[in-house]
Amino acid sequence: MFWTIITNLIAIIFFSFQGVPAISTGADSLVLKTGVPAVKISAEKSAVLMADDHFFLFTDNADEPQPIASITKLMTALVFLDYNPGWETTYIITEADKVEGGRLNLFLGDEVKIKDMFYTSLVASDNGATLALVHASGLSESEFISKMNERAADLGLKQTSFRDPVGLSEYNLSTAREVALMAQTAFKREEIRDATTKSVYEFTTVSGRDKRMESTDNLLSDSGDRKLRVLGGKTGYTERAGYCFVGRLQNEAGKEVISVVLNCQDKNGRFKDTKSLANWVFTNYSWSK
Repeated sequence: MFWTIITNLIAIIFFSFQGVPAISTGADSLVLKTGVPAVKISAEKSAVLMADDHFFLFTDNADEPQPIASITKLMTALVFLDYNPGWETTYIITEADKVEGGRLNLFLGDEVKIKDMFYTSLVASDNGATLALVHASGLSESEFISKMNERAADLGLKQTSFRDPVGLSEYNLSTAREVALMAQTAFKREEIRDATTKSVYEFTTVSGRDKRMESTDNLLSDSGDRKLRVLGGKTGYTERAGYCFVGRLQNEAGKEVISVVLNCQDKNGRFKDTKSLANWVFTNYSWSK
């Protein structure tokens, strides 16, 4: 065990100089293989976290804050679950729920179940549905945002802060490292995990109007890499944030990680980078337990 730890520490130091940071030294159940090439991605900031621990297997500019766009909705969902009035409760969309930006899926006067608004928020990354959830919670927008910031503080996310619940504000800030930790908590909730693993969600409004929501997470419908299974994911994009993604991924051996990429060059690049990072970790680390 002693020589295993020493070898791992040497590898960590060696690859850190090549821009390939590695795990915490406390993770003695993991060994970074020797002779590992650096992974090439377009993301400006990134991190890979063990899915159920606090050991980071990869970081690159992971502590630099930036806007996180609709990844914000994971925190909104977490706070909303504390104030959920009931999945079968219905809500009527009003002018107050109108938000600029993104595709509009729910219209003025639509009466929908809370569960359907929740899924619309996370599956389609719908801004209006997300704001409607806030209004349905019984809290004012300012109270709800305060709860979001309180939850971030409770999770120890010192560089994470929110100004709105949908992700349009350039002051909704976090880092790749803290997004991974936030997502780790969010994906532990069955409701969030279920919503973020649906490529399509369909429902009918109270008046009988059929709705079909398609996920913004292209990895859910990606048949090109059958080695990876998506166990949760959330996209984000604004001009300031760039293309972003956080996902919980599982390999064929059942090992799981949370991967974050922020400010990627293009829409599909964030998914390509995510697969590259996950496959790099699963290929180059040996789980000894």
